[in-house]
Formats: sequence, C-alpha cells, structure tokens
Amino acid sequence: MWVDESAFYPLPAVVRTYAPRGETPILDALLTHDPLSAISGLTLDGRLLLQIRERAFRGPEVVVFLRHLLRQIPGPLLVVWDGAPIHRAQPVKDFLAQGAAARLKLEQLPGYAPELNPDEGIWNYLKHVELRNLCCADLAELRLELGLAVKRLRHKRHVLRGCITECESIDLDVPRVAPVQTPTADRRHPNRPLAA
Repeated sequence: MWVDESAFYPLPAVVRTYAPRGETPILDALLTHDPLSAISGLTLDGRLLLQIRERAFRGPEVVVFLRHLLRQIPGPLLVVWDGAPIHRAQPVKDFLAQGAAARLKLEQLPGYAPELNPDEGIWNYLKHVELRNLCCADLAELRLELGLAVKRLRHKRHVLRGCITECESIDLDVPRVAPVQTPTADRRHPNRPLAA
C-alpha cells in the first residue's frame, strides 16, 4: 500500500473550461489559506482508504491512520511512503514497538520522488478533475465536496489502477542505469551474426 498526505484549500484549482465566446468565466472565492489535510492509502488492487482532518497531520494522527489500515486490511501490510518527518515521529516508532511491527512494515521511498508514489496521482485527480473550478464558502463545504469526490473516485477503478500502472514500471530493486547491450546480429540481416 502506498500512503501520502495532501492539503486541500477552499481556493479553486482553476483549469480550462468551456465558456461562451468573449465571456471569460469568473470564479468568486474566499481568500483563505486554511487547509483541509488528507491522508490516503492506495492498495495494489485499487482500494482507496482516506481520512480528512481540519489541521495538519502529525505523528499521533498518522498512528490513527495506520490503526485504521490494520483494521481494514487483513494480514501483513507493507506501507510505502515518503520521508516526511511525521512518518518518523516518536508516536509512530512507539506504535511499532508496541506490537504493530508484527503485521506492519514501513518502507521509505527515495528522496523527493513523487513519481514513485501512485498516491500522488490520486491527489492530482481529485484536485484537477473532481474538484476543478470549485469555489467553496468555507472548510465545511470543502469537506463535504471532497468527501463526495472521494466517493466518486472509489467507483472509478480504472483511474485508481491507472495511478498504479503509471508507477508500476519502476522497480526499486533494479539499477537505474540501463545495461549496455552489445549487438549480436547485423541489423540489415538479423539472422547473420556480426563478424568478430
């Protein structure tokens, strides 16, 4: 399972849209920097688990989410996430030491590498497709709209799987440098070996 956090603001993610010629659409939005914080986990089979808070996530809230994952997913669980300080916080270490490590293994992605985390695609889709050009009056309305967007997204398995397959071709165990291939046959005549 891949896990990541993001923030959602009442300010709209403005994207191109249709409008009558000569009439530029105007979005009236409340100017605020108060965010909703969200944490989500995406399983290999395309299951999305998500929690929303009205303040930034810290170590204790990450532990609450990890407990939620362990309740929802039976058996051993591998969580792959970035190197955010909240992932290495003392409450997370204490949670693992208290017995969660028996079922839960945490792996950190390499330094800034959002292209390796399919959960980044989830945030992009929610912000730029589901919530595009949406102006919310306050955080309560944003929370409602975000909840509805997540429900819609959970039914779009092709989008969830697409986020995974976008990253699936990257294997962390394989060296990043492509091996040098020596030609073994003449390109003009594939069945003829090259002369030594």
